[in-house]
Amino acid sequence: MPELPEVNALVEFLDQEIAGAVVAGVELASFAVLKTFDPPVTSLSGLTVSGVSRHGKFIDIDVDGIHVVVHLAKAGWLRWTDHLPDTRLKLGASNIAARVRLDRGDGPTVGFDVTEAGTRKGLAMYVVRDPVEVPGIAALGPDPLGPGFELRPLLARRMQVKRLLRDQKIVAGVGNAYSDEILHAARLSPFAIAESLDDAEIVRLEAAVQEILRSAVEEARGKPAAELKDDKRTRMRVHGRAGDTCPVCGDTVLEVVYADSSLQYCPTCQTGGKPLKDRATSKFLK
Repeated sequence: MPELPEVNALVEFLDQEIAGAVVAGVELASFAVLKTFDPPVTSLSGLTVSGVSRHGKFIDIDVDGIHVVVHLAKAGWLRWTDHLPDTRLKLGASNIAARVRLDRGDGPTVGFDVTEAGTRKGLAMYVVRDPVEVPGIAALGPDPLGPGFELRPLLARRMQVKRLLRDQKIVAGVGNAYSDEILHAARLSPFAIAESLDDAEIVRLEAAVQEILRSAVEEARGKPAAELKDDKRTRMRVHGRAGDTCPVCGDTVLEVVYADSSLQYCPTCQTGGKPLKDRATSKFLK
């Protein structure tokens, strides 16, 4: 799933490529992906892109005051091309959900496809006059890289710290992968209860949030969209690395599997050497 660092890189790339370009058209290959009807997508044609920004994991393309907002969900992605084919998209013909054509006035039509792999569809596109009309944006918690962000007040909840970090209404932009990486850097169990963390643990967690996310943003910056997924995987220390050796202590990275996801952690670094079996049988370890 694209998270804050990858979405931030996509936003910076798009802003550089399309700010000032004129929308030549928006084509839908899946009507289900569009969650709004007013303004219609046809109203975008002929308007100029003012800029591109990010709200948590949402991409916001400002087109003369009308906002095209995209949430890539679990398996969505953005595929850029410097020369789009002239043929129009056909409904349901591929993993392409939508295509945005742009005229920069310097050659062939450029643009991007919004794609989604797999059968479980969660990709969403909105065309709105104000980004806060998108329910997910209206409900977002503070951005961890935003000015004045404070994690400590957000921890006064009786919930697992892993779940807290992933809850977009509490902290915007962090998902499964970076929450694993943050907790590993902070030397905390994913099952630790947020409100029970002591002062030293909170200090480590606050530092880890900033260190992991800022480092990932810098690593992703400037890379082509096609390289961001693989680049993200190579930077993970524990996430997606069950069975590998922890780069910090040399222990084996372990995994907890859920119905539709999983988490990875190092028992030596994070749980005092004790394995976490599953939610039903594991103790909430600090």
